[in-house]
Amino acid sequence: MKYRELLDMIEEGENMQCEFKREFSSSEKIARGMIAFANTKGGFMLFGVDDDKKVVGVESEKETAELVNDVAKNLCEPALDVNIDYREVNGKEIVIVNIPESEYKPHRLQDYKSELDINSAIVTIRVNDKSVQASKEMIRILRVQTNQTALKKYVLGPVEKSVFEYLNKTEKISVKELSNLVNISERRASRTLVKMVRANLLMIHTKDNGEEFFTAAM
Repeated sequence: MKYRELLDMIEEGENMQCEFKREFSSSEKIARGMIAFANTKGGFMLFGVDDDKKVVGVESEKETAELVNDVAKNLCEPALDVNIDYREVNGKEIVIVNIPESEYKPHRLQDYKSELDINSAIVTIRVNDKSVQASKEMIRILRVQTNQTALKKYVLGPVEKSVFEYLNKTEKISVKELSNLVNISERRASRTLVKMVRANLLMIHTKDNGEEFFTAAM
């Protein structure tokens, strides 16, 4: 990363694709943040920068890089490929960690299980300037993105038609709202909405608190 690009990134502040870390805190917290970037659009973690954009530097860039590499390899499943760079700003060393968007979503916090358990896996995504827990619906959609299994031929039934009628009035719908609307289980409502996303009929959105809702695709 060029020096000017780094200064611009710091000045812009934390956002969808940038997070500041004053220092390497807990390994699990760093892992959650890195996983969120990999599961979303990728991004940068800047170590040695405070939340208020103040450059404080790291005590040891080598130690910070080693800790980051250990987290990426051992606390993320599948392991993450990250790129680490160093830059000096005002005489203080910053460690720049670039986490690309992954081709192997969804990544999860290491749980030492042979397969992803959708009921217990800790999967995070990036929402604005935060890393939040992904819902079961989002995890299923991340799987679809990796496997490229979009539904090209999807027949609309009465439930799907009810979804569109509801959206015409309210513009958005949640799993619980669909469940109540047509008197089906939340599990069935969830699967229906996910299939509609896969068919490019709906889009899924996540709030800062992790709550999700669906809107008609543009």
